[in-house]
Amino acid sequence: MEKFKALQELIASAEKEATAFYEKGNKAAGTRLRNAMQELKVAATDIRKEVTEKKNA
Repeated sequence: MEKFKALQELIASAEKEATAFYEKGNKAAGTRLRNAMQELKVAATDIRKEVTEKKNA
């Protein structure tokens, strides 16, 4: 559950960058958003692995 909470925090921080990029046109925020999305991808993959391990145990 800790990993899921960390994922939620990542989403919240990515939302701020998305707002800055899409609504304000801040190009640097676009770079930060892309980095945050990559972190989200990695975190989601970790959670998927953990769920699969617990399900199969």
